[in-house]
Amino acid sequence: MANAISFTNVIASFPNLITPESNKDFPNSPKKFALDLILTPDNQAFAQFMEEIGKQAVEKWKDKANLVLQSIQADRRLRCFGNGHEKIKKATMLPYEGYAGMRYISASSNEDRPPIIFKPEDGRAIDNLNTMERTAAARKIYGGCRVNVAVRPWLQDNAAGRAVRCELIAVQFCGDGTPFGDVAPDVTGMFGAVQSAAPDPAASALPAWM
Repeated sequence: MANAISFTNVIASFPNLITPESNKDFPNSPKKFALDLILTPDNQAFAQFMEEIGKQAVEKWKDKANLVLQSIQADRRLRCFGNGHEKIKKATMLPYEGYAGMRYISASSNEDRPPIIFKPEDGRAIDNLNTMERTAAARKIYGGCRVNVAVRPWLQDNAAGRAVRCELIAVQFCGDGTPFGDVAPDVTGMFGAVQSAAPDPAASALPAWM
């Protein structure tokens, strides 16, 4: 089995850690938990990640490993990693927020194997059967925050084709960042204190059940 690789203090994007969902482009696909990792180009763990993929490729595809990996590299849909400029938002045809100039890894796990979430305050792993505690911890992880993540790359070779995929093993919130998406408007001072209102005479004429 492939070794798990850990990434520390990287940026989280598109977190889906509470309720597994199907791929929006393939509604009938299996439901999964998912998370994108956004990394700097010089991230050392990313180099280790790529080395692990190369090692697995040689073991699986022997002397054809380089040819298969080149074919996979040419199609972003066949790999779980890439350069940030490849993650294009269809509405704008520009990279998603936070991706430009960076690298990324898209990791996921099956519905029956949710990623382990570690508490930031004491490093304790939350029991996945403890739904309330797990959900509370997962809600702290948002697009733009910093996380520690453990993933495991694996090679797909079946009737659906050959590809490089990545399993999401564990995640831990490790710091706040600038949230991705629109910033909420500043409503400071918009409303004053609520004044006591005189009772509405018409209200007493209404039936009690209304």
